[in-house]
Formats: sequence, C-alpha cells, structure tokens
Amino acid sequence: MQSRTTKLPASIEITPKQAIDAANLPGLFPEGTRVYIADIGSESDVLIRAARRVHDLGYVPVPHFAARRLTSGAALEERVKAMAEQSGVTDVLVIGGGLDKPRSAFSSSMQVLETGVFDRYGITDIAIAGHPEGHPDCPDATAFEALKLKAAFAERSDARMRIVTQFGFDAEKFITWADRLRESRIDLPVHLGVAGPAKVTTLLKYAAICGVGNSLAILRKRAGALATLMTRFSPETVVEPLERHAASMPHSPIRQIHVFPFGGIDLAADWLKSRGSWHPDGTIRAVANA
Repeated sequence: MQSRTTKLPASIEITPKQAIDAANLPGLFPEGTRVYIADIGSESDVLIRAARRVHDLGYVPVPHFAARRLTSGAALEERVKAMAEQSGVTDVLVIGGGLDKPRSAFSSSMQVLETGVFDRYGITDIAIAGHPEGHPDCPDATAFEALKLKAAFAERSDARMRIVTQFGFDAEKFITWADRLRESRIDLPVHLGVAGPAKVTTLLKYAAICGVGNSLAILRKRAGALATLMTRFSPETVVEPLERHAASMPHSPIRQIHVFPFGGIDLAADWLKSRGSWHPDGTIRAVANA
C-alpha cells in the first residue's frame, strides 16, 4: 500500500456561478486551497465577485484570464486591479481562451504576460496552460516553443510560475510529457489536470468538448462493456501512477494534481479528503516550489 507521504497535493476548479452561489462551498475545502475560477465568458464584475467570495471563505482564488476573451488592454488592467484590490487575488491562470477570433489585440497568453500588468498589481503566482495530449490549435513543437518562451519570461517576472494542464486519463502520456519538459529545460513545476469522480458518460461528454479525444480510448477501455458506462470513474487509476512516478523521480516536475470536478464539487472534495491529498485537520500537503 502506498504511503500517505507520497500523496500529491491538490487544487480544484469551479465555475463563477458555483463560486458565488454554492451553499456548500464554505468549509468544503481546507483553508488555503487554491480554487481556480473558470472564465466561461462571464462579465468582469461576475468574475470579481466570484473571486471575492472564494477569498472571503479562506481559500486562494485563482481566476482565469483568457487572452482571446479580453476586449482591450485597458479592460485587462481594470480587471487585474479590481481582482487584486477588491478580491485579494495574488494568484492567476493565464490561458489563450480557445476562441477562433480574438475579441481584442490579444491572441495569446504570452501577449497578456508581456504587458507586465500582473507584476504591477502584486500578483505573486502565475499559472500557464499545458496540453499533454497536444494543443488542438497548434503542433506539439510549437506548443513546446511557447512554453520555453514563458519559462524565459518567468525569469523576468517577479511572480512564481507553474504549468497547469488540461485533464486526461492516460497517466503514461502525462509522465512522458512531463519528462519531455525537463529534457527541454522548461524548468517549471507542473500541476497535472485530472477529472474528479464522475459517471463515465459525463466524462465522455466533457472529454469530447474539451479536446482530449486521445484519452477517450483509454477511458472507454476502462469502462469496459456499454452496460458499465453509468458506473463511476475512479481518478485513482490516473493519480496513483503519477504519484509513484513522482516519488521515484526526485527531480520530476510533477508537484500537484488539479481537479476538474465534473461529478460535483462535494464528491471531488470527499474523494480528496478520503485519499489523504488533504489532511483530515484541514491543512494541505506542502510541496517545495509548487
């Protein structure tokens, strides 16, 4: 049996509506948990309110800044300023945004980073996106070059930077991708995205929407016969191999898991508590340079 000391710590992602309205959110996660707030096209004031409630509940809000959804440089600065001053935000995730046509001059997350706005408003931690199964809009080589540019930017920024990935179901592919980062001298900690407990049918839907089709074969294989598709997926099939690898490779960039709670935030929280990624006393396992 695996030692508790090898369990990777965890963060979790929620929608702005969950952040603002979920009655079960207070006390659901340990104090200090990173709670990412997805940008799904919500207005700035909604995202600011969502981050404020997450902060007021004792969690660390990590709002998404989607480059292609930003309307202007002024709108970006206004949102960062409000997040920092009104919502206590010190940690953000900067992503491309996925829209085919940008809403402003920002077409990439690198352009947003280079504005320097996060340093100006005291953002201490910045996450960027990683795609272990490949980016739907660019070849692997291009995606790795973009990560190299962002790793170089990390040397110029006052903020600590990390890579947070899209979710997937193929642990070996995750490990190979993380090892390639190290070989490419992209020296950033990696938080690997995993789906929380959910029905297999639910995960198949989200996997198709989110562009992780390469993992669908793995998921279907685990589901087995069609009659078992209504059964619940266990994230342990992905997480346990990652933890074994991280424990056996002291220099592995894998430092944490990031949970997408497609089966509900309460179910994901119960799973994390039961496995020991979160201590029963409410503290989070600390990982150096996470």
